[in-house]
Amino acid sequence: MNTTRDCQAESNTSTQPGWRVGAAERDITPAGSVFLYGYPHVPRMSTGVHDPLLASAIFLDDGRCPVVFVACDLIWLPRDLTIRAAGRIEQLTGVPAGHVIVTATHTHSGPVTTRMISNEADPVVPAPDGAYLDRLEECIVEAARLAHADARPATVRLGRADAAGVGTNRRDPAGPADLELPVLVARARSDGAVLAVMTVCAMHPTVLHEDSTLISGDFPGLARRRLRGRVLEPGRPLVYHTGAAGDQSPRHVTAANTPAEAERLGGLLADAIVAGLAAAEPVAPSLSVESLDVELPLRELPGVPEAEDRVRRAAARVRELAASGAPAAAVRTAEVDAFGAEETLALARAARTGRLREAADRCRPIRVTLVRIGPLALVCWPGEVFVEFALQVRRRHPEAHVIALAGGELQGYLVTQQAVDQGAYEAGNAIFAGPPSGRRLVEAALALLERAGGTAGRTP
Repeated sequence: MNTTRDCQAESNTSTQPGWRVGAAERDITPAGSVFLYGYPHVPRMSTGVHDPLLASAIFLDDGRCPVVFVACDLIWLPRDLTIRAAGRIEQLTGVPAGHVIVTATHTHSGPVTTRMISNEADPVVPAPDGAYLDRLEECIVEAARLAHADARPATVRLGRADAAGVGTNRRDPAGPADLELPVLVARARSDGAVLAVMTVCAMHPTVLHEDSTLISGDFPGLARRRLRGRVLEPGRPLVYHTGAAGDQSPRHVTAANTPAEAERLGGLLADAIVAGLAAAEPVAPSLSVESLDVELPLRELPGVPEAEDRVRRAAARVRELAASGAPAAAVRTAEVDAFGAEETLALARAARTGRLREAADRCRPIRVTLVRIGPLALVCWPGEVFVEFALQVRRRHPEAHVIALAGGELQGYLVTQQAVDQGAYEAGNAIFAGPPSGRRLVEAALALLERAGGTAGRTP
């Protein structure tokens, strides 16, 4: 593992003690009708906008170590785009590129942004629109630049929120989950006005399914809308990061896959955030950033004939459950497992031609970054990761929260051995070996946490 420690140099953004914070947002909603990405085999073209997609940025500086977070209401972000954006942000603001954390909220009601090798056999999924990606990069850079320009003396407070009710473990409602949210709020020192709120929630934003044709940030975007007027003034962002939600879903708590249900869950999340802010405590100015690069092993794939047989068996299982009148959630789980079998077949074919390794190489090096904001430790991982791995980190360091989908996608999930044994969708979609890959992320996170202060920053 390669280590990067670049936060010891004096920040050129402020030489005065105390917090300086700025925030901004930019609209990244596509113009016109676009393919909505997130559900296989459905030619799902948008017919309107339910709520806008935003790039939401917060700049934090303790007088020594500047950091920028930019959260985008998109399913994934191309790794090369995030690297270019971070480099440009450094040029414009002086914030080191390694201190720029760009994430995706993972809404399934937005445009195609990446080429996923597991979807290459799906004829309905178009290539990303290059013009949109160019605009997206500009908006990410501009949101960060504006947040930096907005910086002013501020106070920072940190609370906790309980988001129970917005979802559960995807396969087992009583299974592993983590719905304790950190809630950070920055206020202008001059008048106490809220500059931004930032949080992390380990839940798939997938209330809206393939029958919805409206662009939407799903329940996180609707939580932001609910916070307008209560906590946030216009133009003041909710910087929302999705946590380790690879096996987390709203499917067991929703009555329907409708905008009304997305709004209901968004309201629950907003109420939880407001409650967390009410009990938030002051955070003394203290920031640090450190990174490790890790190698993840590729998954061993079945041969094409075996993969084809898995597709047949998975499809038969869906038909069997549907015919027996099984609960809708059980049928849906079988359907997505069938999607996973199809994607394993696509990956097996790609492995024969070398395209799978090329896709993996585009994800490398795989960077784990730790950002400490006072007692809060934010562990930033790329890709979609099962919550069990984040819980391993939190058992050792309760002050730590994992931000997933940071700095790009991993072309699939990082899964547990149980998911592999069950033939789960997420295991079928993966290109990196599970669980060894998840364990390596955990090891890197723990190494960074221990190096950054051990237990000194732990909350009770």
